[in-house]
Amino acid sequence: MDWNLIIEQSLRSLLSTATMAYALAALGLALHFGFTGLLNMGVAGFMALGAYGYAISVLTFGWPWWAGILVGLAAAAVFALILGIPTLRLRGDYLAIATIAAAEVVRLFFLTTAFDAVTGSADGLSGYHGSLRSANPIPPGTYGFGPFTYNETGWWTRILGLIAVAVATVFVLLLTRSPWGRVLKGIREDEDAVRSLGKNVFAYKMQALVVGGIIAALGGIVWVLPSAVNPNTYMTSTTFFVWTALLLGGAATVFGPLLGAVLFWFVRTLLGVLLPEMVDAGLLPFMSSIQAATLRDILVGVALILLVVFMPQGILGNKKELTFAR
Repeated sequence: MDWNLIIEQSLRSLLSTATMAYALAALGLALHFGFTGLLNMGVAGFMALGAYGYAISVLTFGWPWWAGILVGLAAAAVFALILGIPTLRLRGDYLAIATIAAAEVVRLFFLTTAFDAVTGSADGLSGYHGSLRSANPIPPGTYGFGPFTYNETGWWTRILGLIAVAVATVFVLLLTRSPWGRVLKGIREDEDAVRSLGKNVFAYKMQALVVGGIIAALGGIVWVLPSAVNPNTYMTSTTFFVWTALLLGGAATVFGPLLGAVLFWFVRTLLGVLLPEMVDAGLLPFMSSIQAATLRDILVGVALILLVVFMPQGILGNKKELTFAR
């Protein structure tokens, strides 16, 4: 087996825009579930709206990249409002069903051929990088060391992703330590008690849904900065992967989702390279390389089940923080 390839590809995932996107999506989900108790299973829909809002703004309207980012975030906020008005009075499984259905509606909307000229339908969108790359202050060349060697474009997108993660983390940290954040935690534990204190529970839930959705949409934007927008990226499995990252790090924490996203994407990349190499080396003679890729997702699913059963508080979580979820 080519251990150099396995190690290099796994380490490169630590600084990939996909890892940063999952960190942002998990951070937004932490605000929904970990701090407010909203069982949102439609994270992929928020990510899709962020990515498409960004790409469509640049391609169709010719707006600069920073304006496209604002449009993507605004689209997620509007979606959260539309989704929250009829569903936030639901609890538990009913809210989960409603949000996962809403995310599928968003994905299928972008897949339809009726708006192919704008959304690209099944082909997705590409070629929207000109404005972003023209704003790159890094001189042309290759920089870095070992597996972390990229050209100026690769570093530019990663720097923007790191800035987005840092700003979102500080923002959520300040929010959760504020009186507003303490109300959210109260709603998570017992919303009837919070309501008895005169707080508008529905309004706080809506605010949490909007803010968390915007952060998840920012993750969707970061994901497509160096590549293209593909509607098949935002399937239900993406939501489950974000949940895995969240539960791995700790749902009721701020830094847990970041750690969970890094560990999740590292292990997923490691398995994605290791298992096919084991097939080629004859160590897994009973399967093909394609089946090995499927085995990777099976192992991730099993890991999610084990996390929920044996360690729902996550690596950085406090066991007392998630008593409401058991």
